[in-house]
Amino acid sequence: MAQIGILGAGAWGTALAQVAATAGHDVCLWALELEVLDSIRSTGENSLFLPQVKLSPRIVATGHLPDLASADAILAVVPAQFMRQTLSALAPHVRAGTPIVLCSKGIEQGTQKLMTDVLAEVLPDCVGAVLSGPSFAKDVAIGLPTAVTLACSDASVGARLVDLIGISTFRPYLATDLVGAEIGGAVKNVLAIACGMAEGRGLGESARAALITRGFAEMTRLGVAMGADARTLAGLCGLGDLVLTCSSATSRNFALGYALGQGQSFQEATAGKRSIAEGASTAPALLELAASKGVAMPICEAVAAILAGRVDVAQAIGKLLSRPFKVEAD
Repeated sequence: MAQIGILGAGAWGTALAQVAATAGHDVCLWALELEVLDSIRSTGENSLFLPQVKLSPRIVATGHLPDLASADAILAVVPAQFMRQTLSALAPHVRAGTPIVLCSKGIEQGTQKLMTDVLAEVLPDCVGAVLSGPSFAKDVAIGLPTAVTLACSDASVGARLVDLIGISTFRPYLATDLVGAEIGGAVKNVLAIACGMAEGRGLGESARAALITRGFAEMTRLGVAMGADARTLAGLCGLGDLVLTCSSATSRNFALGYALGQGQSFQEATAGKRSIAEGASTAPALLELAASKGVAMPICEAVAAILAGRVDVAQAIGKLLSRPFKVEAD
């Protein structure tokens, strides 16, 4: 039995806490929201982000970061744009060498850094890992079969992490390519917005298949330009996650795109939402990163332009459809 810390009690953080508890570990789940703390403590459920899922009694909710100090491993599940400040607040309470598993998918605005870069700057004495793959929080929390990638540059630490959180219904596949795992997770969120827009506009299944395929080409180009292995991006954390989030309204990013495709403004589409569609924050940082690497990402560029209000959905579609024909492998 180990002590597992979970940093962030949204739907995904809560689901991962349930996985760790099912694996037989004591779990300390840190939440920022008082409503979440009260809900878990009084009812044994996270009614705000993961309703109707009874949580294991092994999960203890806390609002105090020092309570994670004794953790044998910490899973960081706060939104990407809040990762730096949250890890900075955690830093005084973490032992050197503690594995930190980054479970958020995004690129930091302003710096265009991956979450592993942020971790290396804020907690240089900790061992970084990335957990990413096709997984919806509710499916994982109720024990439906799921497979993900767990990437860690230290293979022995990675194997230990797989042993800690792997159960029969939650199957981490070990990898060493952290950049590939991160790029796959970040880019697929932006592409899911594009697919949601296509669905909202009624463009049909063929259009969505084209967006997924050409979007995967964009993902792979950027990943390889950053030193990732193309095989990683063809796996669970790239193509697998892309297929899931581009094909289901359960995806927050797909749902955002669908609302935009239906004619809603970004403000209307996000009004009253507590959960964050990470692709909306990632899109501008992704385009800046791609430009710095000389990588063309026309689908992601269209999404970023729509989110920024520079074009509407119809104009973006028209621009994509008027692009010159090219060799598929490019």
